[in-house]
Amino acid sequence: MRALPSVRFVEGCDVVGLVTNSDRRRVIGVRVAHRDGAGKDQTMPADLVVDATGRGSRTPMWLEQFGYPGPDFNQVEIGLGYSSRRYRLRAGALGDDLGVLVAPTPHSHRGGGVAPLEGGLHIVTLCGILGDYPPVDPAGFDAFVASMCFPDVAEALVGATPVDDPVPFRFPASVRHRYERLRRFPAGLLVIGDAVCSFNPIYGQGMTVAAMEAALLRDMLGNGSAPGPHKYFRRMAKVIDTPWQITVGADLAFPDVSGRRTVKVRLVNAYLPRLHAAASTDRSLARALVRVMGMVDKPEGLLRPDRTLRVLWAHLRRAPARATGPSVAAVAPTG
Repeated sequence: MRALPSVRFVEGCDVVGLVTNSDRRRVIGVRVAHRDGAGKDQTMPADLVVDATGRGSRTPMWLEQFGYPGPDFNQVEIGLGYSSRRYRLRAGALGDDLGVLVAPTPHSHRGGGVAPLEGGLHIVTLCGILGDYPPVDPAGFDAFVASMCFPDVAEALVGATPVDDPVPFRFPASVRHRYERLRRFPAGLLVIGDAVCSFNPIYGQGMTVAAMEAALLRDMLGNGSAPGPHKYFRRMAKVIDTPWQITVGADLAFPDVSGRRTVKVRLVNAYLPRLHAAASTDRSLARALVRVMGMVDKPEGLLRPDRTLRVLWAHLRRAPARATGPSVAAVAPTG
């Protein structure tokens, strides 16, 4: 980005407000404050302002300051906590698998995963929902690994060498701001990424959705002018709808999570634990599941007749308690 001649970074600053024209119908720039307190606030003119400030976006507040209604929002409280730590695994620790995913379920609020990084390292992320947060001290981290219902992560860490201490992260709720429903919105201002919709990160969709949103904005800027906010937010909503339904539907599988459970949500949440259990030993199903999680394929593909038959066959061969227990999938090589 820095190598692009048309890009300039202004560092050590915060955007503290929007600048509008006299009738407040168009945003024409932003006010910037230097964090070191040097100098007065600076006004930066702009033909188009894009708010990509994430979950802490102040656009709803700024809209109200200029006499516009703030957007309605949907919120699903999940109370998620992460702890992540990097390791150097022993040779062959994962066998032929690329990684391990163990997801929380209504029967076990704890999960985790092992994924490869550059330089021969792996990252181990532990998660707990509804306030069951994994510790950040090394001993507590190890105890959390040992407490998980499936031993896959613990087995991968046998003989592993940690290279740093665990680092925490908290995510209280998924939030979707419904900008597409606003009748009034100033020209010259758009919102993107987590500032529009922040997803439960356990499903790994946020960065992918943000990239899809950026591609949409790129296409809409193709004619050399900024898109109107109403058209932009309507098209943005279509990008968000499917991953939002996936995330919210999965979170509503937990009885203690508040929200409306439609018939579709209940049916899908009855099927998914069996799919996850089958995917733990079926590489074809594991690959299909991960491709949907990564938004490479559409979720309807998991309901293809051949895949539902594989899930049914795996379920019939297992004890019922295993099929409804914690989700686990070994991530198989894709080719």
